[in-house]
Amino acid sequence: MLPSGESDLNSRIVKEKGFNMSIRKAASVSITICVFAALLFAGSDAGKSVSVNGYVLDSACAFTKGLQKPISAQCAQACAKAGSPLVILADNGTIYWPIADTTPSAGQNEKLMPFAGQRVTASGKVYARGGSSAIVIEKIAAETAK
Repeated sequence: MLPSGESDLNSRIVKEKGFNMSIRKAASVSITICVFAALLFAGSDAGKSVSVNGYVLDSACAFTKGLQKPISAQCAQACAKAGSPLVILADNGTIYWPIADTTPSAGQNEKLMPFAGQRVTASGKVYARGGSSAIVIEKIAAETAK
């Protein structure tokens, strides 16, 4: 038989370990709920409706040449026909990648080809992630002269 003080000590240690396990379980469940809620909130972004003014040009020129506008409509069309995705370079410098909101998704060059090298006004839902901006184009038209 153990001295009386030792059995009390052992039962206190067991109770404390059980309490620590309960805190760990509660913390683990809380973290899981928070992560799930954050993912649910981030995934439910329906996009923000906007109107964008800018030039339609090929993505390679927008990035590698740092153009503020296309060299020419023919140049933008030639690059698009060769497979370069067309983008909208907004007046504020933001590059919008046109995307489809369907699954399976589809390229958007066909929709933008009539406007390659031109200024446009495009409206639709904009999505942003990791420094990139994308737009689901609902309406696009050549910009009217000011």
